[in-house]
Amino acid sequence: MKRIKTLAVKSEIGAGTRGASLGFDAIKIAALDFGSTFFKQFPEETIQDENAMLLEPSRSVHARRGKGVLAVCERVSSAVQQILHDGNFPIVIAGDHSSAAGTIAGIKSAYPESPIGVIWIDAHADLHSPYTTPSGNMHGMALAMALAEDNLAQRTNNPDESTVELWEQCKNLNNISPKLRYENLVFVTVRDTEPQEEYLIRQQKVKVFTTEEINNFGIDKIAREILIAVEPCDHIYISFDVDSMDATISRGTGTPAPNGITEKQVAALLQRLMQSPKVCCFEITEVNPTLDKENLMAENAFEILLKVTNQLLYD
Repeated sequence: MKRIKTLAVKSEIGAGTRGASLGFDAIKIAALDFGSTFFKQFPEETIQDENAMLLEPSRSVHARRGKGVLAVCERVSSAVQQILHDGNFPIVIAGDHSSAAGTIAGIKSAYPESPIGVIWIDAHADLHSPYTTPSGNMHGMALAMALAEDNLAQRTNNPDESTVELWEQCKNLNNISPKLRYENLVFVTVRDTEPQEEYLIRQQKVKVFTTEEINNFGIDKIAREILIAVEPCDHIYISFDVDSMDATISRGTGTPAPNGITEKQVAALLQRLMQSPKVCCFEITEVNPTLDKENLMAENAFEILLKVTNQLLYD
């Protein structure tokens, strides 16, 4: 039985839409509506955010509010590393997905000699850099930070000197670069990608499990294949972006996409993946109640979180 600590990351400066900072509290409200004592059961830590930066225009076109994103990632990294050192299991409930770069950095700092496996359950690949981003929003750059990926072969932008300097700091967070290697990355339900990201996925032969494969072959088979793909790794991190689920389930996320999986499928998949003793951290991210009706996405997210936690506690 694992000792769980929840980490609240209410940062939303990496996203293009507003409201993901409220995701943690929306999930807490869902827990109350279900009559659950979940958030009384485990110790909780809240990461200081930089959301006040949203009140002023972004100075960088190609890495919007990057200094704030870096600061949040540094804090998340430090917290995750400490939780792991204390022998606890971090459950990260995050706003926008950019802070995942900090989560990965924290895991790598806790286990610097070990290969880290990442299971990225998301509609998006988040492989952009300031050199390729179409939006400048850094929630689309989290994995590129961890991989230290510029993707200059597909360059479309010419970021200014200060943005390039900031990006180098992002890649070198904790003085470890890269923190993740492509062969230890697995994508699940990634389907809304740009050509620059598709180039990297093809070139690096990243393992991708599609919604169609999940529907055709079933959860058990796909879960087995996912775990086989990260078998060489000593520690595994699972990041679950709620937009991996189909856009028809709920609108309560900033970048919904069609052809996703159902909440029942993702719950079953996560429960199966959590059976691996190598899983050391779980994250749920991008719940945005301002885009939702009746807090539906947060309710779905909480039910999934409850099943994941029960798997950890009683496996």
